[in-house]
Amino acid sequence: MSDGIASSYDVVDPATEQVLTTVPLADGAQTDAAVARARRAYDSWRRVAPADRGRLLRRFAEQVEHSLEELAQLEVRNAGHTIGNARWEAGNVRDVLTYYSAAPERLFGRQIPVAGGVDITFHEPLGVVGVIVPWNFPMPIAGWAFAPALAAGNTVVLKPAELTPLTAMRLAELALEAGLPEGVLTVLPGKGSVVGQRLVEHPDVRKIVFTGSTAVGKGVMAGCAAQVKRLTLELGGKSANVVFADADLEKAAATAPSAVFDNAGQDCCARSRILVQRSAYDRFLELLEPAVKAVRVEDPSLETADMGPLISRGQWNRVASYVPDDAPVAFRGTAPDGPGFWFAPTVLTPTDPRDRALTEEIFGPVVAVVPFDDEADAVRIANEGEYGLSGSIWTRDMGTALRVSRGIEAGNLSVNSHSSVRYSTPFGGFKQSGLGRELGPDALHSFTDEKNVFMATEG
Repeated sequence: MSDGIASSYDVVDPATEQVLTTVPLADGAQTDAAVARARRAYDSWRRVAPADRGRLLRRFAEQVEHSLEELAQLEVRNAGHTIGNARWEAGNVRDVLTYYSAAPERLFGRQIPVAGGVDITFHEPLGVVGVIVPWNFPMPIAGWAFAPALAAGNTVVLKPAELTPLTAMRLAELALEAGLPEGVLTVLPGKGSVVGQRLVEHPDVRKIVFTGSTAVGKGVMAGCAAQVKRLTLELGGKSANVVFADADLEKAAATAPSAVFDNAGQDCCARSRILVQRSAYDRFLELLEPAVKAVRVEDPSLETADMGPLISRGQWNRVASYVPDDAPVAFRGTAPDGPGFWFAPTVLTPTDPRDRALTEEIFGPVVAVVPFDDEADAVRIANEGEYGLSGSIWTRDMGTALRVSRGIEAGNLSVNSHSSVRYSTPFGGFKQSGLGRELGPDALHSFTDEKNVFMATEG
């Protein structure tokens, strides 16, 4: 890797295409310096009494709460998120910090009965944790990593996406304002090929948390292998929304747009395949059309906005490639004209199971609707492909719901809803959708190594 000279990046508002600010990008030497500071801070942070560490994390949560509207407005401008979503995202950072602020005093080991002595276990922090955050949900995904990492006694160097660094930079300031020592949480904007790669390679970085595409995640995993570096990966998805004929079709159709068009479809959990039992297929499409056309795609700062723009011109071009002129478009919603990376919600009805819209992660407001015959057919179609992150099942039969839930190879499923993420429950993927779990009570352990100590009591 060539460090080169630190450069800068123009951060653009995707709704207006106007430059918001210019952010300096760190080079390799600056990354090494940040890791060195984090390593020094770790020596003292890990020794902070558990109750005091928890108290500092609660103060950090309070600072986020006081700055919630500021953070939300910043995300609207930087990421094009609707103001409603952005407020939820800032609130999620607050809630995740609050949840893990209780963890330092509950990081329990065990006493295991053995012959000839006493055997006890400890969960020891790892050291410096490198966190690489994507552009689609900059705030919450950062919090999902740094909150449990800090609670467990680690220090964190976080690299935000080049496109969306602003809220992460503000969160680092709030951490200092809350009283976290210098070097405990460092946000370092930079290129993935420079800062991200250096975090993967650096011997003093003991764990990487990466959220992003499966292709890049494979490279991160390979880089970590050289040092047997601990790793959590949250990668791509091609989730299925499975609708059985006995379901509440009106509710299933009314909620389907939000399950895929939320955040303009730029969501690894997006239910971008809707599988509908053949006998209900036509009726479901009739119900879906007005729901899609009712999606309000507009200035994301408006309280009425349901969906904002895509993040960049490059992403717009990528999404558009899935809807060529001869695409099987069933119907579309509407989107503004003029500046901004706007893309209308689009529903496709492909008949070829090899269609790219059915096999690849689009990461935009495009959904494909296909029929299935029976329960086994639904599970078969849902499990096609390399991904296994999320999904939904709509049926009034709880036996069907349980069997299909067990049959679908995905880490997070919802029955008669589209919920994927709660901070108190585990989140992560099967197959090539990821490795490890975030959130919930057990995420803390992924930021520690378990140490076993035997003390002989017999001479």
